[in-house]
Amino acid sequence: MFAASLRPLSLSLLTVVIGLTLASCGINAIPTYEEGAKAKWSDVLNQYQRRADLIPNLVETVKGYARQEREVLEAVTNARARATSIQATPDLVNNPEEFKKFQEAQAQLSGALGRLIAVSERYPDLKSNQNFLALQSQLEGTENRIAVARRDYIEAVRLYNTELKTFPGSIWAATLYRNNKPMEEFTVAEETRKAPQVKF
Repeated sequence: MFAASLRPLSLSLLTVVIGLTLASCGINAIPTYEEGAKAKWSDVLNQYQRRADLIPNLVETVKGYARQEREVLEAVTNARARATSIQATPDLVNNPEEFKKFQEAQAQLSGALGRLIAVSERYPDLKSNQNFLALQSQLEGTENRIAVARRDYIEAVRLYNTELKTFPGSIWAATLYRNNKPMEEFTVAEETRKAPQVKF
């Protein structure tokens, strides 16, 4: 009778020991890192959306001063339309082709914005306009936030992808998390890798 009462106790003790062993061996690391990377990706998208929301106001402000800069203004408007037309679904980070398109559209928008800001140098009245200065400051702050958000996302993806490839995560990836694939990382556009030529 005493041995029979020990059997359920030893079974529950064994269950607790197995549970603690599994919890401490990294079984939860893959979903934890994946959720962390997804959260960082959401922050990247949030910052890109903030930038996209600022652009129409900036374009309208510049338009009032620089009517002859129609080509630059259209380039910014078109680049914004391309960048916001790409649906940034959660699966985007697992699709290399779509991720590359998204990244290229954002890079084109950054280039167009750079040209728009450069235009302001030709118009002293525009450079001193309070609306323009405020929008320019917000845009610069947003670009910094985008850089920080991208850096944080890259680090979160590095942790997640490393966990999928290293022990014991590779065991869990091959057994329990077979559908989990490495996430895409941001890369630097080819044209930005080239050193600028300085001519005097």
